[in-house]
Amino acid sequence: MVVRKSKIKKKKSWNRSSHFTVPPTNLDPKYKYNCLVIRPTPNYQTLSSFHFSQSTPLRQTDTLNPLLVSYSAGSTRESGGEMRRNPTLICAPIMADSIDKMVIDMAKAKASTADLVEIRLDTLKSFNPSQDLKVLIKECPLPTLFTYRPVWEGGQYDGDEKQRLDVLRLAMELGADYIDVEFKVAHDFIQSIDGKKSEKIKVIVSSHNYQNTPSVEELGNLVARIQSTGADIVKIATTALEITDVARIFQITVHSQVPIIGMVMGERGLISRILCAKFGGYLTFGTLEAGVVSAPGQPTIKDLLNLYNFRQLGPDTKVYGIIGKPVGHSKSPMLYNEAFKSAGFNGVYVHLLVDDLAKFLQTYSSTDFAGFSCTIPHKEAAVKCCDEVDPVAKSIGAVNCIIRRQSDGKFFGYNTDYVGAISAIEDGLRARYNISGPTGSPLAGKLFVVVGAGGAGKALAYGAKQKGARVVIANRTYERARELADIIGGDALSLAELAHFHPEEGMILANSTSIGMQPNIDETPIPKDALKYYSLVFDAIYTPKITRLLREAEESGAMTVSGLEMFICQAYEQFERFTGLPVPKEQFRKTMSKY
Repeated sequence: MVVRKSKIKKKKSWNRSSHFTVPPTNLDPKYKYNCLVIRPTPNYQTLSSFHFSQSTPLRQTDTLNPLLVSYSAGSTRESGGEMRRNPTLICAPIMADSIDKMVIDMAKAKASTADLVEIRLDTLKSFNPSQDLKVLIKECPLPTLFTYRPVWEGGQYDGDEKQRLDVLRLAMELGADYIDVEFKVAHDFIQSIDGKKSEKIKVIVSSHNYQNTPSVEELGNLVARIQSTGADIVKIATTALEITDVARIFQITVHSQVPIIGMVMGERGLISRILCAKFGGYLTFGTLEAGVVSAPGQPTIKDLLNLYNFRQLGPDTKVYGIIGKPVGHSKSPMLYNEAFKSAGFNGVYVHLLVDDLAKFLQTYSSTDFAGFSCTIPHKEAAVKCCDEVDPVAKSIGAVNCIIRRQSDGKFFGYNTDYVGAISAIEDGLRARYNISGPTGSPLAGKLFVVVGAGGAGKALAYGAKQKGARVVIANRTYERARELADIIGGDALSLAELAHFHPEEGMILANSTSIGMQPNIDETPIPKDALKYYSLVFDAIYTPKITRLLREAEESGAMTVSGLEMFICQAYEQFERFTGLPVPKEQFRKTMSKY
């Protein structure tokens, strides 16, 4: 690691907490060092050194920002009395096309408990600066951040550049709290306001990269160049080509000696907008409505607060998540975050859109990234990525739960799918045939047809075989079906053959594929007229809760079991492994009943 030095105007020191700051040592005293530039090492992408301990005392100098004046010892008490573990602000982008609509949206932002609003002047269809700025500042119930983003930086303004900057200067004069100016023009802009800017107003200098996320060294150099303009706050927004790109922004954020906003755009960058509260980011953006975003990948304020418990994230918060591709449909964050909150467990559970599982696990190698659920298409790859694999998971050949041991960081793989799915199916059969008491498994002797030969299919086949069922595997690719059937000790079919396969009545069908999952809800793995031969049909999909397969099976007279039942049952064991706490079964069912 090297330190970039520059003779820049000395500012007041800024301190988040000793958890985040890497104090410079042996530096030339005639320079003011405000940013550490991190040179890459052979393992520069990992977060292996980002484990934070509460044992380090906090060193308080200035408060983090003007809106959180009571920040102390890692927590801040909000006006409502609730303690927040981090000082990271939530900013609501206001992107209406009229002043009246902006005023309405400002009130909504206040009601949502946002900390400030970003007023995007470039979205206005009609704009009279001298009049409209006064209205916006006067009517806004929250601190204001004014942005007038030009087309060349991803905005909508395509007019005279001098007029654009004049508008930002006028907003400052009229009482704005923050001004966002692009790095390309920041030096001249800040020079033009030298001596005219009040101490209250903070200038954010921003850089947007819509192509990729540069290396740590390049990002560090960019932070130094931005800060040398005289910026009060540095903002960097990059684009995630894969989720491992976000680690570089986390490294820059956690090592920065200046207030910094670090965001990675796109679905793969979602964790940057949530975990910035853990790694010391100055603010994050949360939208008032889903889909109405000022940059790709922004969550809603509602999700930040209610789904991810954003205010309660801190340096010592453990990170968990659902690894998959696709993954945005998963209800796992809703289930686990609600349970974490109910149990008082300091953890957060996030969506993780992962392309390369091995690279992901290697990059996020800190023990702070403590455990993961694993879904399509990574369950089989997870077996090879774990240091140790539970014997049952090894027999199945699929892992859906990965735990990182805190003592040495090693990965342990488990499979909770088979217990969850088989338990749900057994309960369904008992209900259909009014079976009660310990009479053995109702699956014994049944012909059990599994659709799909992936990780979930392997778990279902293994579980059914263990219960004494006769197993048949049907898959689009016959060779994969045959391979699994040979391992399990069953028969194989192609998916095309399944439509005419009915050697007996009362069979059980279990779909383990994504056929019928949102957004392709009109798809089904088997024609309706073939469903009359089955006494029970199970679908591992739970989005939607009632798939076309389940709907048509019920119409055909079969008992149906939703993937939601499997989802809840398999989550019991995962929660216990994540937290070491007893599973709150009633809480799980209460949470999932909302969706």
